[in-house]
Amino acid sequence: MRIRLARIDEREALEDLQRRASLANEDDREVLLEHPDAIALPAEQIALGEVLVAEVDGAIAGFAVVVDQEDKAELDGLFVEPALWRLGIGKALVNEAVRLARDRGLSLMTVVANPAAQDFYERCGFAVEGEAATRFGPAVRMSR
Repeated sequence: MRIRLARIDEREALEDLQRRASLANEDDREVLLEHPDAIALPAEQIALGEVLVAEVDGAIAGFAVVVDQEDKAELDGLFVEPALWRLGIGKALVNEAVRLARDRGLSLMTVVANPAAQDFYERCGFAVEGEAATRFGPAVRMSR
């Protein structure tokens, strides 16, 4: 596996992966089908170097979005190709996102996690800070 920064010409492929990964979560499927605009990866995030891509055998296997916010960085999105779940790709992307934030001098990494993903983030070293509101309802705010 190789992790690198995303390229602008990969935006559509990354959004397609985000769609597949998001719809694979049964708890979110109905809401996402009603709001397809929720599947979007702003080109600015790619241009700013905020999107990390994991490749396996030269193919995109997943990606993470790390957005700087003053004195911290937020893991704004983490998506792995559903057929490749539970192979360590998500954890590798989280670890690289933490490294990227530290390289930028940011001491706190936060994430608003889908409640279904809370166990995964806890295994990656995140701790629950509280709740956060999202356009689709309450979520768990976690930090590492």
